[in-house]
Amino acid sequence: MICPACPTSIKRTDFFPFFAPMSLYLAALNSGSNGNCYYISNGAEAVLIDAGISCRETERRMMRMGLPIGIVRAIFITHEHTDHTRGAEVLSRKYNIPVYVTPATYRNSRMNLAPEILKHFSAGIPVYIGDLCVNPFPKQHDAAEPHSFTVSGNGVTVGIFTDIGIVCEHVAQHLSQCHAAFLEANYDEQMLENGGYPYYLKQRIRGMEGHLSNTQALDLFTTHRPQHMQLLVLSHLSAENNHPGLVHELFSRHANGIKIAVASRHVETEVFCVVNLHAATSPVSL
Repeated sequence: MICPACPTSIKRTDFFPFFAPMSLYLAALNSGSNGNCYYISNGAEAVLIDAGISCRETERRMMRMGLPIGIVRAIFITHEHTDHTRGAEVLSRKYNIPVYVTPATYRNSRMNLAPEILKHFSAGIPVYIGDLCVNPFPKQHDAAEPHSFTVSGNGVTVGIFTDIGIVCEHVAQHLSQCHAAFLEANYDEQMLENGGYPYYLKQRIRGMEGHLSNTQALDLFTTHRPQHMQLLVLSHLSAENNHPGLVHELFSRHANGIKIAVASRHVETEVFCVVNLHAATSPVSL
């Protein structure tokens, strides 16, 4: 359950003084084709999944949320597109943060990372960042070697599922383990079909290496969500072919008690606190 001990939006600059044991904090700093960056923390250390907004904007948004950048121990890159890598080089150099990326993704990116900062990962092999465990897995997208991740700690698992062409077994399996997830709902089928994009771009978006539609994402959510899921943050919405109110209303009808939020392509979300209820020593209620 979303932790009632934590304010809906955390506005402080110290290190989580109201930290709830057996929980993870998560937020989207930005989500969309103009930049993607997702924050997950156990209160002692944090990771960023993608760094697709500038270093300055990353700093600004984390400061507004009261998230300490000093505990970010690693940046994980899903694929080489600039909306996922734009800020990684400067951010990692300024704060000496290792960047984890596959060799093929790095070769196809515009990043130029110092050898001591550049780290690699492989699908199916967990990477431990302090007490956080980052699990990479392959996905379908039009990139050299695209991956998604789950991040686990304190008995809580958070998944980041964006830039996905089709729902493969890897995506379905990992979603079924999550207490919370950032899930792509990129486009409404009718809006895309009737919109002004050229035919080739429409085909790329809805192809097997493109993006998930609202309908595809909803089917994944309703079919593979576990009973312990508490939070779904709809992510990577198209500016032209979707609308936040549309997806929020669609998924809310099928939420079954799960909190539904929508990540913005303009501002950061609130900071969510997701608690491992099985480890809670007392009942948690809103």
